[in-house]
Amino acid sequence: MGKHDINAFLGVGTSFVGRLTFGGVVRIDGEFEGEIVSSGTLVVGSQARVAGRITVGRLVCDGFVAAEVSASASVAVHARGRVVGSVCTPSLVVDEGGRLDGLVSMGRDEVLADPPALAAGTSPETSQKPDRKA
Repeated sequence: MGKHDINAFLGVGTSFVGRLTFGGVVRIDGEFEGEIVSSGTLVVGSQARVAGRITVGRLVCDGFVAAEVSASASVAVHARGRVVGSVCTPSLVVDEGGRLDGLVSMGRDEVLADPPALAAGTSPETSQKPDRKA
């Protein structure tokens, strides 16, 4: 079996609710709701609808994803793809026509949990300056 062979496939017209763990590559063309955990690659086909929490090595989205996404290697949203929710990944590609609506963090998970000053509406420049005494 080659490194790009698909290990599992959820076809058009099928739906699954629950938790999915896998190694290698999994392709979803149906509907999935729940949690997906893998160090491998998740491919969301053009007719797929995925909702929940996704923690993978790579996400390739050509369909619809409404989730909290954490990808240790990369996220690619193709021209027909749409991601709604939070995305944390070191590498992000959104093709022309693809949509990403939500919070994006280009780094480790700790980055999402750390920005209290930014959440309060201050800019990165002002939150990094030391306090001056008059």
